[in-house]
Amino acid sequence: MWKHIAIGLALSVVVAAPALAQTQPTHGHKPARTRQRQLPPPPVQEEVHIAAVVNDGIITNDDLDNRVALLLRSSGIQDTPDTRQRLAPRVLRALIDEKLELQEAKHLNVTVPKSDVDAALSRLEKQNNLPPGGLDKYLQSLGIAKSSLIDQLTAALTWNKVVDARLAQDVYVSDQEVNDAIKEAKDSANTPQNNVVEIFLSVDNPTQEDEVRRLADNLEQQLHSGGNFASIAQQFSQSPTAASGGALGWISPGQINPDLEKALDTLKPGEVSPPVHAGGGYYILGLVDRRLPGQPDPNDAVVSLVEAGAPLPANAPPEFRQRLAKALEQVSHATASCTSFAAAARKVGLPFVREAPQIKATALTQGVRHITLGLTVGQVSRPFQVQGGVGLVMLCDRKDAAPAKLPSFEEARYSIERQHLDILARRYLRDLRRDAYVDIRG
Repeated sequence: MWKHIAIGLALSVVVAAPALAQTQPTHGHKPARTRQRQLPPPPVQEEVHIAAVVNDGIITNDDLDNRVALLLRSSGIQDTPDTRQRLAPRVLRALIDEKLELQEAKHLNVTVPKSDVDAALSRLEKQNNLPPGGLDKYLQSLGIAKSSLIDQLTAALTWNKVVDARLAQDVYVSDQEVNDAIKEAKDSANTPQNNVVEIFLSVDNPTQEDEVRRLADNLEQQLHSGGNFASIAQQFSQSPTAASGGALGWISPGQINPDLEKALDTLKPGEVSPPVHAGGGYYILGLVDRRLPGQPDPNDAVVSLVEAGAPLPANAPPEFRQRLAKALEQVSHATASCTSFAAAARKVGLPFVREAPQIKATALTQGVRHITLGLTVGQVSRPFQVQGGVGLVMLCDRKDAAPAKLPSFEEARYSIERQHLDILARRYLRDLRRDAYVDIRG
């Protein structure tokens, strides 16, 4: 919905947003409250190494460093001094937004109990196929401070509650609007649809144009080098779809900006577009799949597979890379069965081997899902990059779902309500930024 949990581990994670309240017709959006521009806080001692002052709160350089590390190591982006320097301003802006969101929640007496944060952490473990307590070890292996993840989870959960409490009552969708959406879906029944993922970087004022374009170019390069699209979208994208790893879903012609549609037409499934300037910023689009309406959604398929892989540190010496490549080649040739594939992976010493019978494709990370759905039963993928390593997948079985149906009246209403609420939430945060005292210390 508006801003769910966004952290890219082995799988994309979406924490369920609170349900929309029963709404009544309203006439226009009511302002959240009357604000006065904040005065700067009292001087703070510089010994704590402040990155930014936000009203009466601070963001330290340690906060910034930890969040940059979380972003890099969870998204597969190569960790270099140049990359850190490029990402730091964007990450700092995200931390400033989180600080503003938490300050607004405090003003409204909105809190999130520790049990909700613990539940979110538990969902991360389950959706990443980690045992209880395994998340701590995973973060430790990546050198990520757990406190940075908890801060991000807490801010997202809290903002969800604030938005629901303040804005859900202002969302009204007429029956006519719902019926029009359903009719449009029926009219496009014979037109090919694209399953699209997106990263959107906004240009808030002309002075940011060059900086945002450079970031977009850098992210495109990282994606072509094996970066995880879902993780990068969760950390960077300023679209509401960031919460679900950039998943825009199935769209028909005419539903998006014409410039974006042209970029999609040039892509084959699995490809990523160069940055496209549209809608007040830059988009990077990924084409997951293409279909005719009424065909089964490949993402709803139930698959059985075996995954195998190993960590590959960025500073790994050439001889280590050669040994790993040889081991992966040996395993890829052991294709008599999934059982022999798993046995071969264990025999050569690959530290990660997972046999996953009968799971929905949506339970896989976006990258692994795309690779898996592109295989035939009994086929092994080529080695591919995953977060902090390389892997292989063998598809053991696949059962496709029933053909997709048109959305029900309530499903269509909920989708439109979500779109309206997303717009209101962005305006809300924009107002908080406008009225805040922010001092970036560099």
